[in-house]
Amino acid sequence: MNFTPPRFLLPALLSLGLLACGGEAEAPAPKAARPALTVTLASPQTVEWTQQLAATGSVFAWQEAVIGAEIANYRIAEVRVQVGEHVRKGQVLARIDDSTVASELAEATAAVNELAAGLAEAQANAERARALQAQGFYSKQMNTQYQTAEQGAGARLAAARAREQAARLRMARTAVLAPDEGVISARNATVGSLTQPGQELFRLIRGGRLEWRAEVPSAELGHLRAGLPASLTGPGGERAEGRIRAVAPSVDTQTRNGLVYVDLPTSTALRAGMFARGEFQLGTTPARVIPQSALVLREGFAYVFLIDAEMRVAMTKVGVGRRQGDRVEIVDGLPADARVVASGAGFLADGDLVSVVTEAAK
Repeated sequence: MNFTPPRFLLPALLSLGLLACGGEAEAPAPKAARPALTVTLASPQTVEWTQQLAATGSVFAWQEAVIGAEIANYRIAEVRVQVGEHVRKGQVLARIDDSTVASELAEATAAVNELAAGLAEAQANAERARALQAQGFYSKQMNTQYQTAEQGAGARLAAARAREQAARLRMARTAVLAPDEGVISARNATVGSLTQPGQELFRLIRGGRLEWRAEVPSAELGHLRAGLPASLTGPGGERAEGRIRAVAPSVDTQTRNGLVYVDLPTSTALRAGMFARGEFQLGTTPARVIPQSALVLREGFAYVFLIDAEMRVAMTKVGVGRRQGDRVEIVDGLPADARVVASGAGFLADGDLVSVVTEAAK
């Protein structure tokens, strides 16, 4: 009678048969380790980067002239400009009622004419007295009286002409003029109001020029000098390019910051009073850079993953410098011939096995 064992007992029976025959079962071959991730590599590159110094500050008028009336207690008759208008030097901004000044001028002119006639008469009398004294008809004392009268008439005429000149000046000052070319930034003049001593009627940004007053730490002021370029960004994304005009010779004792004055172009979108951030361009210096995707931040430190010949990664701490676009400067901790994991570094752990693929294949 033949006995057929069940199928599930066949492996065990075969093993027993091999043992009985003095044979040994072969151990299964170990499985090869599988890569944890497929990555791309990058090598450090040395490039020339612009060295920048960041700063913040506000935009001010380069020079702002306060314009007022030069005569007081006269009524404003006309205002010709508004805020934001560009004016030229000598342009009439407002006119003051000149009727009172005109009458004063007319009175002064009449007084000059009257005294000029009196002087002509005194001069004729003095000339006649000199001639008659020479002929022996007038005494020396009488001649002196006529000469004194002539001199007095001349002095009174000179005083009258000075009063006339003052009246003419007041007449000219009834027109409020722009002292320089620029942009009107404020206007307080109102038709019908009386002018007051020291009253501000207009405020003028001279030449329409603006400047950025950047606050820079005292330790960095030595890197800045007149003529260096600066790039600004306003609160609304407004962009402007300027150049340093001057660096303040002193620093604030409270903040330890110094002011750097940057001239801005007249066509800038920035406005006086705006806050702006900017960078000063200090020149170019060499930098060793890697892709920013290769950088991993853990526990407040920066790391990169280096790959060895066995395709295993080693987490290495590095020092980070400047950043531009998608690249970052490494200042220490990275060998020149290092191969750095450029993509997928955030998913790796120290000692992981990886496979490498080129960007084209990926």
